[in-house]
Formats: sequence, structure tokens, C-alpha cells
Amino acid sequence: MVAVPNRDRQTERREATRREILHAAWDVAREQGLATLTLREIATRVGMRPPSLYSHFASKNAIYDAMYGQAWQTYLDLIPQQRAQLPSEPRAALKFVARLFFDFAAADLARHQLMTQRTIPGFTPSHESYAIAVEVLDELHQLLDRFGIRDPAAPDLYTALVGGLVDQQWANDPGGDRWRRLLDRAIDMYADEMGLPGPRGDTP
Repeated sequence: MVAVPNRDRQTERREATRREILHAAWDVAREQGLATLTLREIATRVGMRPPSLYSHFASKNAIYDAMYGQAWQTYLDLIPQQRAQLPSEPRAALKFVARLFFDFAAADLARHQLMTQRTIPGFTPSHESYAIAVEVLDELHQLLDRFGIRDPAAPDLYTALVGGLVDQQWANDPGGDRWRRLLDRAIDMYADEMGLPGPRGDTP
């Protein structure tokens, strides 16, 4: 007979409550703006008094930190699917990755701001949460290395290019595709700079 591991119900309840708090925090951030997040509003949404939140998160910045880690983990979880669908041709692969990140970033303004912009005074992600973002960046380094791109500035140039188009999309055409339609052209310019072979033009 296989023994069933003992369940730590108290831990399960705490984790469920933390998830509920984070869900409420995201709702507030999306409705009212990331920088205007308040513990009072979060507590109201989960049926708590504000001081009770401190038994789950030490501060508002701790909530931001958990949201930051959760956001990057959500993107990181897409990468196995990305690997399975990644084109073998270098330019097509770089365009595929650019579209994946662009669409993820353009789908949620609050999440995009927390992941890639310094919009919250005094907030710095913890080492544990930032490590998830670094893991995503490591995937880009590996992809560039796979295609023989070893210019030390190549990852920064790629992220600045794609991130800049995302920012333009949010600033000037939220919900549209004006800057998304420029992705393939932008990546072709990047690929030319990096000396990659392959045809230019839109990739399906």
C-alpha cells in the first residue's frame, strides 16, 4: 500500500490566500494603474483589513515583488512552447521570438510596466524574483549564440529594439498593431547588422 503524504493544510491555505491577494493586486493595477496600488484597496477586495495583509506580505513592495516574479514566470513558462515551434532559419527565429514577447507585453500594460519599466519609486525586485527575468534573458543569449551572434552588445540591442516597439505601441496605438507590423522590418535591420544570412521580408 502506497503511503499518502501528509497535507499541510495551513500552508495550503496561506498559499491560496497569497494567490488571492496577488490576483486582487493585479486587478487593481489594471483598473487604476500600477503606481496607485494601495494595501487598503487590495484588502477590501479580498475581504481583509489592511493590517491582515502584513501576515502574508511584509510591505506593498513585497506585493510588487511577488507580482514581478509571477509576471516573468508566466512568460518563462511560454518558452518550452517557443522551443517546439521555433523556426530553424535564423532571421525567422528572431522574428518569432520578437513577436512572442511583443504580443505578451502588448496584452497587459500593468504587467509590461512592472516587468520592464521603473515606474514605481523605491521598488527594486528581490534577487529571487529578478533571477526569473535573468533566466529569460539567458534564453535569448543562448539563441543568439546558436546563430553565431557573439557581439557583446547584441542582446541589449535586440531587447532595446523589441522593447522600444512595445513602448511605442502602448503610447500611440494601444490595442492596435501599428508598431507590431514593423517588427519584421526591425529584426531584418538587426539581422543585417549582425551579419545573418537569409531572406528579408515578412515571416508568416
